[in-house]
Amino acid sequence: MREQQSEIRKSNILFLIADDHRFDGIGAYGNPVVQTPVLDQLAAEGVLYQSIYTMGGLTAALCVPCRASLLTGTHVFQATASEKEVSLGQTEDASLWNLNPEQTFLPEVFRQDGYRTIGIGKWHNGKESFARSFADGAGIFFGGMGEHVGLPLHDYDPQGIYHQDTMYPSETFSSELFADKAIDFIQGHEAEEPFFLYVSFTAPHDPRTPPQAYLDRYPLADIPLPPNFMTEHPFDNGELSVRDELLASMPRTSEEIRQHLADYYSMITHLDDQIGRILAALRASPHSENTLIVYTADHGLALGQHGLLGKQNLYEHSIHIPLIMQGPGLPQGLQVSELGCQMDIYPTLCELTGNSIPDKVEGHSMVPNVLGERNERRASVFSVYKNMQRMVHDGRWKYIRYSQAGDAGSNRTQLFDLLNDPWEMSDVSEDPAMHAHIQRLEEELQAWQKDVQDPLLLQKNA
Repeated sequence: MREQQSEIRKSNILFLIADDHRFDGIGAYGNPVVQTPVLDQLAAEGVLYQSIYTMGGLTAALCVPCRASLLTGTHVFQATASEKEVSLGQTEDASLWNLNPEQTFLPEVFRQDGYRTIGIGKWHNGKESFARSFADGAGIFFGGMGEHVGLPLHDYDPQGIYHQDTMYPSETFSSELFADKAIDFIQGHEAEEPFFLYVSFTAPHDPRTPPQAYLDRYPLADIPLPPNFMTEHPFDNGELSVRDELLASMPRTSEEIRQHLADYYSMITHLDDQIGRILAALRASPHSENTLIVYTADHGLALGQHGLLGKQNLYEHSIHIPLIMQGPGLPQGLQVSELGCQMDIYPTLCELTGNSIPDKVEGHSMVPNVLGERNERRASVFSVYKNMQRMVHDGRWKYIRYSQAGDAGSNRTQLFDLLNDPWEMSDVSEDPAMHAHIQRLEEELQAWQKDVQDPLLLQKNA
């Protein structure tokens, strides 16, 4: 293993991250409808992780805590100022979404190690952390979402201030623009120093307005509904009226959900083409043989599954994300099934490139799995949503606990056997034969909540 690691030490890193791209929105993950030939090829030439999960967060704007966990390598209550310092009811204050300044950020680690770090696209975790992370950048969008043409952008500011009056609207579709900026850098980089190129797309997040040529690839008659399509969620989960859930009529209709899926797949295919342009530029450059490529997403979303539309829930469609790695020294065509957490990506990249892992990073390196060695570092993964929902998943059994939030929500639990019920269609929590599983998972969840100082547990015990 050490010999393989040394081959990719000081490799460049091309880090590609999408917004709202759930794990099964890629052909390589088994979706027969969506067209993603570039990502499929990347998976065939590299390593595809089948079981990577986000940890959720305490805000409806879930890209904030999810990206924060990724960028700090820490659990969700430690990753940002809001999760660490404020109470459950205050986390919609955008001024509290900055990365926790006590942490060392993922790009910052590489910058300190002599890498040229470049930030392109979306950054939803504060301007100060961006300035600490990147020595260069282009097409920078500080925010959560916006129109894909006319997105408010900044050029890189060496002072890290990013005044409002220097902002300008984009004239090109966001995915194309961010790809253009990445290609410009790759083609122009001639220095000996390695680079960490972070390209953060706003697709396929709504508004889903793909170019018509891509939408034409997905006739509605060819779009199947998911097996777990429902017209409405079977109970009040505490967040049925959040913005994302209001983007389609209630109860849901099959035709409207098919249209949402067609728009979503079209955005993904367009994004896939732009990634293809970046990878073509990389292959044509002197950096091709020495660049580690990473593709992932911040979280997923429902789009009709379980009667939901958004990501403010703890079902698989919302917390299970794609992760593909390809590059020098990595196996080809490997699929890794072991459980992993989003914050594990940080220490994995550090180990793959020979960087020391900061002491405050809590994620586990997945290098043993990346290099084909079975080494289960996580027996379970956990996820949270506001003060309403908590989840533990042990690789087969998945337990979700719902806590009443004010006048909304339900006090109840769900238990799914994901081995036999991957679409989470059969809640077996009421089956007396499942009592031992529920008790075991509840104890495990409470132990984790105590360990990470979950505000919901602290509030309950106050």
